[in-house]
Amino acid sequence: MDTEPDETLVVLVAARDQRALRVLMERHMPRALRVAQRIVSSAADADDIGQEAFMRVWKHAASFDPATARFTTWFYRIVLNLAFDQARKPIHRPIEDASDAHAPGIAAVDRMIEQEQQMMLTNALSLLTGRQRAAIALFHMEGLSGKDAAQAMGLTEKAFESLLTRARMALKQHVEQIGQGRRSYA
Repeated sequence: MDTEPDETLVVLVAARDQRALRVLMERHMPRALRVAQRIVSSAADADDIGQEAFMRVWKHAASFDPATARFTTWFYRIVLNLAFDQARKPIHRPIEDASDAHAPGIAAVDRMIEQEQQMMLTNALSLLTGRQRAAIALFHMEGLSGKDAAQAMGLTEKAFESLLTRARMALKQHVEQIGQGRRSYA
């Protein structure tokens, strides 16, 4: 069963084969979690989205049409919709998310610079629209082709390219603004 194509496994899932669902989960859960986390920024929320996405695969496998799309396109559309819905909700972060202080030294300085850069990128990504974050995540972070990312987002390739270009420009602008704001406090 591990060598069966995704589309065959979905047919088995529609027939309520739990083993087929497990194989699909093993194949696609890691990427689903990464994509979701790029949209919602919370590992816990991303995990919930991944679980819910596979629950929907289980419930709606019979509605999947391999003549219309590949399984990955259909599945990542589910993940994106769930992530966009979650991203619209207010964010509440627990106190445990506060970072710990690190030991002083050169390695600590390097770590702080890396964390600062990562925080600037994360903050800049959070300023993008949900669709722009999804385009960046699918294409640059998850390595989907433009065609596959466009299908997952329900766009034409040309529309996806335009969205990705706008997302890149907006991301660059936000990173520059965040960087300038940080330098003015120094």
